[in-house]
Amino acid sequence: MLLWVGLGNPGAKYAANRHNIGWMALDRIAADHSFGPWRTKFQGSMCEGNLGGEKVILLKPETFMNLSGQSVGEASRFFKLAPADITVFHDELDLAPGKVRIKTGGGHAGHNGLRSIHAHIGEAYNRVRLGIGHPGHKDRVAAYVLSDFAKAEQDWLDAVMRGIADGAPDLARGDTARFLNAVALRTTPPRAKSAVDHQAVQKPTTDQSTDDHAATPQPEVRTSLQRLMDKFR
Repeated sequence: MLLWVGLGNPGAKYAANRHNIGWMALDRIAADHSFGPWRTKFQGSMCEGNLGGEKVILLKPETFMNLSGQSVGEASRFFKLAPADITVFHDELDLAPGKVRIKTGGGHAGHNGLRSIHAHIGEAYNRVRLGIGHPGHKDRVAAYVLSDFAKAEQDWLDAVMRGIADGAPDLARGDTARFLNAVALRTTPPRAKSAVDHQAVQKPTTDQSTDDHAATPQPEVRTSLQRLMDKFR
């Protein structure tokens, strides 16, 4: 059994915030893979389904971001899960918008949701880091993460969500490379083919070859005696 946690804040006014991208990822996975209905449990919303042959619990803590660890700790104790069985989807300031990376263990880099989870289950859990970019100065971070994604960002955001849902079975199987590849297939435009690739080498058809052959003068094949007889006809 696996526990996947999406970080965010509860309430309609936070729903489209950059800080809620972890919730968005879980919502997309649940919808695309026909998970059961969301229900209230472990101080949050949870639902269950199967991915890659594994039973997966999706959990969205509703304690507000800085207390997320209470919900995660309660769920992990109930299901008797080790940190290695837990994956947290969260916003990442240090990655460019649309970039996705996987990490296991390590510090929380000042992220309040991760800080809280560290306090309840330790740091040896898995993270899916969802890049949202940085506002440029630390004094603008709080307002930035609590603001909605701009209209111009919707295309890459939708591509990331689709890629995460596509690769979810691979992530459940522990194949992080295939998971990241599924995301890349959605977020990286295909390379344009060169003009040479579109140029067809024209070869003569059978009919053209026959016509060309017919138009070529044929060598004289009569004997000298036949040519002499023609003079007296």
